[in-house]
Amino acid sequence: MIIETRAYARAGLLGNPSDGYFGKTISISVKNFGAHITLYQSPELKIEPQTQDINEFSSIHDLIERVKIHGYYGGDRLIKAAIKTFADYCRQKNIKIENKNFTIRYHSTIPRQVGLAGSSAIVTATMRALTQFYKIDIPLEIFPSIVLKVETEALGINAGLQDRVIQTYEGCVYMDFDKQLIETKQHGRYERLTPKTLDNLYIAYKVELGKVSGTVLNDIRSRYDRGDIEVIETLQEIASLAEQGKQMLIKGDIDALNALINRNFDLRRKIMNISDSNLELVNTARACGASAKFTGSGGSIVGFYSDDETLTRLIIEMKKIKARVIKPFVF
Repeated sequence: MIIETRAYARAGLLGNPSDGYFGKTISISVKNFGAHITLYQSPELKIEPQTQDINEFSSIHDLIERVKIHGYYGGDRLIKAAIKTFADYCRQKNIKIENKNFTIRYHSTIPRQVGLAGSSAIVTATMRALTQFYKIDIPLEIFPSIVLKVETEALGINAGLQDRVIQTYEGCVYMDFDKQLIETKQHGRYERLTPKTLDNLYIAYKVELGKVSGTVLNDIRSRYDRGDIEVIETLQEIASLAEQGKQMLIKGDIDALNALINRNFDLRRKIMNISDSNLELVNTARACGASAKFTGSGGSIVGFYSDDETLTRLIIEMKKIKARVIKPFVF
């Protein structure tokens, strides 16, 4: 039997980056892009490498080009960490894993290192495949927390629950990462939303921008842990935007959502250094009359546009700065 699973890219619509600090967020699936896992039984346990996992190059120029596209790490380390974390979970829960092996391969169309949650998509899809292969049931609300452990505990990557929640639940989800609930139950409150409209939503991302999100957020973490009042109060206000946005999405109040989205980015900018390339994305979108904020930690933005004329202007102006515009498929 061949098992095939998927997990999609995501865009944080409101509230990020408060998800890693007991805040609130709204996130959407971006089904234009996804990670695909194929798994089947085999005599040995084998992870089939993709091009970005193979350390063999035709020249130094080939190496440099691959690093530009894929970064310094492939997806095989994510799959290894996911398998280990899955096994650790089963052992902790006294769940016996059947003695059988598998071959696993992955493929991802999610643009690398532009804040669309490509890494967590690979992990989420892998975990889904493993639960199917070994016939293990992990409660839906716990599943994102197990996926998060793959990156935070196994790989030491600074990350929050938002990406894993939306990739587990899909669609549009409001998340309340209540501290007491997370510390006692290992999950937050997750509510699927049915927005009145997402017709005029867009995403734009730099096609040549690379960075590692964990390093971008590290300064915020250290300041938060030190009790920095400005950081704590700003993150609380960012979280409140998601709470307000929940009602605006249900009502379909695009004007109010535009104001919240812009405010989200402006608050983030108060406590984070924004690179010129990332700032260029936001400023270009706003100059076209659209709202804009980061989908994640940088490299891509999300917002609403007013009409087709604005969308056309967005596409033209974004192309000038080597950015691509898409309309996200959410449901």
